[in-house]
Amino acid sequence: MPKKTIRVVAAIIRAGDKVFAAKRDYGDLKGLWEFPGGKIEEGETPEEALKREIEEELHSEIKVGEFFMNEQYDYPNFHLDMDVFFCTLLEGELAPEKGIHGASEFIEIDSLLSEKWCPADREIAERLYAHLTKCSPKALLN
Repeated sequence: MPKKTIRVVAAIIRAGDKVFAAKRDYGDLKGLWEFPGGKIEEGETPEEALKREIEEELHSEIKVGEFFMNEQYDYPNFHLDMDVFFCTLLEGELAPEKGIHGASEFIEIDSLLSEKWCPADREIAERLYAHLTKCSPKALLN
């Protein structure tokens, strides 16, 4: 039986040489870092879903900018299909909703790869690090 596919979106929000991330506060991936976002609801565009999710979960308003990448990842019980966008914080302090995220912070770009990420977000962190430092993704494997 094929796995259920879950369509989600994630935001890359930068502040200088830092990128915003939050730790999951529930489920099998509790305590791992992820880029903020969430599920796309029926009838929403990815951009609309991302704006809504950031408003609901982080009580902040963003401008959704350039598409960065699509991440496909097979978790044990479902297939994740995630669109990732560069975003700009317009209003708010990125304050996480209790029960969804525990800690949240802006992580130094140079520290991105030393953090413990949710598996799909790890791939995004690697690509983002390569993009921001102009380092080849293949060089990261050495």
